[in-house]
Amino acid sequence: MARNDFVGPQLSGDAPKPKPIQDQVKSMKNQLLILGSALAACIGLLSACTTAPTARSSITRAPFGTTRDGQSVEVFTLRNAHGVETRIINYGGIVLSLKVPDRDGRFGDVVLGYDTLAEYEKESPYFGCLIGRYGNRIAGGRFTLNGVTYQLATNDGPNHLHGGIKGFDKVVWKVERAEVTPQGPQLVLSYLSPDGEEGYPGNLHVTAIYTLTRDNALRLDYRATTDKDTIVNLTQHSYFNLAGHGDILGHIVYINADRFTPVDATLIPTGELRPVQGTPFDFRKPTAIGARIQQDDEQLRFGRGYDHNWVINKKPGQLSLNARVYEPTTGRVLEVLSTEPGLQFYSGNFLDGTLRGKYGWVYHHRNGFCMEPQHFPDSPNKPHFPSVVLKPGQEYKNTIIYRFSVRK
Repeated sequence: MARNDFVGPQLSGDAPKPKPIQDQVKSMKNQLLILGSALAACIGLLSACTTAPTARSSITRAPFGTTRDGQSVEVFTLRNAHGVETRIINYGGIVLSLKVPDRDGRFGDVVLGYDTLAEYEKESPYFGCLIGRYGNRIAGGRFTLNGVTYQLATNDGPNHLHGGIKGFDKVVWKVERAEVTPQGPQLVLSYLSPDGEEGYPGNLHVTAIYTLTRDNALRLDYRATTDKDTIVNLTQHSYFNLAGHGDILGHIVYINADRFTPVDATLIPTGELRPVQGTPFDFRKPTAIGARIQQDDEQLRFGRGYDHNWVINKKPGQLSLNARVYEPTTGRVLEVLSTEPGLQFYSGNFLDGTLRGKYGWVYHHRNGFCMEPQHFPDSPNKPHFPSVVLKPGQEYKNTIIYRFSVRK
């Protein structure tokens, strides 16, 4: 029998006859070609997925204008691999913007501020800035150190506030470095505050390190040295709104503190460390900012809301959680960690609708809140408060972390 005529065993009934071998081989070749094409397509798709460009951390710089006295200012944009971005200027070390995702992955700016340098110079309630030499208030603008009494500016009623008329928030800082490090994009600024500036003793050399970390945190490391006994208390003064706009009364706050420092009518601590138990200042259980802010409480009347220092439950110098803030509509969560003994929580009580900020938004009453890790207000005049004295040969160290996440 010829090869092409071979049909194999005879089949019974009406079953169809098998195809000749040539047809079978041809059919198998076609199937293999189809399978091969599909496999190649899958491999190509897989390759495209695994070799797609991965976002990288970056830092860029650009001009941001010139101060009234002719000094050039730059803006630095730090971005991590997750797309979180912050913009910082070397005027006042100000955090211009901070964009983080909500629970749906949409990015939004969560700090208040202005679009231009001129607006910061004209009028700012310390939006986003680095505060020094002394954050918060000093009674009567006066303190005594080593038997010498120093008189500072009284720029907040009868008291000294946030370093005086021209504090660290209103000077141009030197840019030491702007680079991507293993920890994330990092900006290093420095400033030499000369002896006698704003009435403070000693030449104080300050370094401020801003790092946007891989875990979506803005980390601030402050360092300072002096050539003469002095006082120092640095902090950061960003106004946060985790919803991006509107009032902050629905934000839910936890503060890790059993005590706070009550104040007099001028917001100077009385010296008492008062338990928060049974007061509107007890945030040990997460509570909305607006839940008790209108209560008939003397301390709330003095501050027109919250503008007080909490005594954080911690060991001295330990980096630990100070506070956590959750915004229910966006799911955004802010955690505040610090090495400082106190935390000033301010509920934006003095915002009054007269300031127009970024995106054309008018900042109304309580449209932002501040979480300012620090030493206690008026510590130079309260010997039983943790000391703020810095001596030659010592190094002042302060770490503040604002870490962001989302709650589904």
